[in-house]
Amino acid sequence: MDPAHNAGPLGVEDLEDATAVFMNLRPRLFGIAYRMLSSATEAEDLVQEVWLRWQRYDRSTVDNPAAFLATTTTRLALNALQSARMRRETYIGPWLPEPVDTSADPYLGAERGEALEFAALLLMEKLTPNERAAYVLREAFDYPYGQIAGILQLNEPAVRQLVSRARKHVTGDRRTPASAAAQRELLTSFIAAARVGDMSALEQLFTPDVTSLSDGNGATRVSRRPVVGIVRVAKYITAISTWFWDGMDVEWVTANGQTSAVLVRNGNVFGVLTVTASAEGIDRLLWMVNPEKIAAVTGTA
Repeated sequence: MDPAHNAGPLGVEDLEDATAVFMNLRPRLFGIAYRMLSSATEAEDLVQEVWLRWQRYDRSTVDNPAAFLATTTTRLALNALQSARMRRETYIGPWLPEPVDTSADPYLGAERGEALEFAALLLMEKLTPNERAAYVLREAFDYPYGQIAGILQLNEPAVRQLVSRARKHVTGDRRTPASAAAQRELLTSFIAAARVGDMSALEQLFTPDVTSLSDGNGATRVSRRPVVGIVRVAKYITAISTWFWDGMDVEWVTANGQTSAVLVRNGNVFGVLTVTASAEGIDRLLWMVNPEKIAAVTGTA
């Protein structure tokens, strides 16, 4: 933003108007920031920064507040994404997206629920920042190519190329996701089999390349490497069944448009577990047990 456009002291009515405009657009701004950063905590901080800038800005120069705020959010997210990726280089073990509660707003302010499920967020980690921004704005929020070009300060043909490349990365090798009902049934069946260490039942739930990923950032008794393949994953889950589920209760939440299980041991939240799945079965087990990354769906902040 141009510092020359900073506003002077706000009148009460002006502040009320600025607040009303911002709060109306806030779900969309959060939705953009979350899809860019895969972190509810970082997205909240970023949207708060947009709000502070909106207060200080000379809004009399803004013809389209929605476009202005979306542009500000996206550009701040591009900067934040660069530093976030540098921090993740020192992360211990697998890094997973931070889940977000979508029970009240299934699409998080978007036209569609695209670029929100865990499988998509993981695939988007491989995109360049500009590819990710273009894909999010087009696929989830249905922004015209010309507007995305303005936000990213590129020409329209370049933006079309970015979206096309991103689509290929995100959807090219991805199986057709299971329906919401099927995904919940598979997760429920997995927990039932895992509790008793039923290796045969577990194997029947998995795809051949099933992968178990545990995000604990170095926490004790949390696997720091992916476990891959039907037999290896089934053996791993069976092995930990002798102690892992003792005193563990399960509560259900809707995170990122999918059913997830909040794991509560002796009254304390241990983590969030979900699965990604297709018609072939479960292809990923996602164990999110870093306490700093589960507050958005467990209320433990």
